[in-house]
Amino acid sequence: MAMAIHLIIDGYNLIRQSPELSGMDRQDLQLGREALVDMLVAYKKLKPHKITVVFDGTAEPSLYGSRDRIRGIAIRYSQGGESADDVIRRMARREKAKALVVSSDREVMSAAESAGATVLDSAAFEEKIAMARYLAIKGGEETVSSGWVPTTHKKGPSRRLPKRKRRARARVEKL
Repeated sequence: MAMAIHLIIDGYNLIRQSPELSGMDRQDLQLGREALVDMLVAYKKLKPHKITVVFDGTAEPSLYGSRDRIRGIAIRYSQGGESADDVIRRMARREKAKALVVSSDREVMSAAESAGATVLDSAAFEEKIAMARYLAIKGGEETVSSGWVPTTHKKGPSRRLPKRKRRARARVEKL
């Protein structure tokens, strides 16, 4: 039974961790956000996961309230004294195992994990997006892959991961 994944993304964290997006972000916050959303829209066309990006909305004038949708990507701004981190933690607690939280923020990651969510740091997620994009350009011939397969699997006595870790890994594999 494949469970739907809900990607919950720590927006500014991903932007600032990304070599590509952080440059735009330094020029203009809006530019960085738009570039991130464009990247996610393109990714969603390849992998139809539910995606929510959470931004700190403290200094943002609420032009569109705290929620917004751009081409299938849900966008949430934190409101009134709450940080984006708080919103992400709350969503992770609500979604539990369905959630896959993308953030490089230690506290967010551990809170999400203890809620039962899977976590992936921003750089690793960006690699997943790049890989999906690359396979799409190549014509998605991952099924007939011959030769080297990127893996972190080490040879040696095998040790089975705990069930929760195996589930988490399976969810990350789907990205």
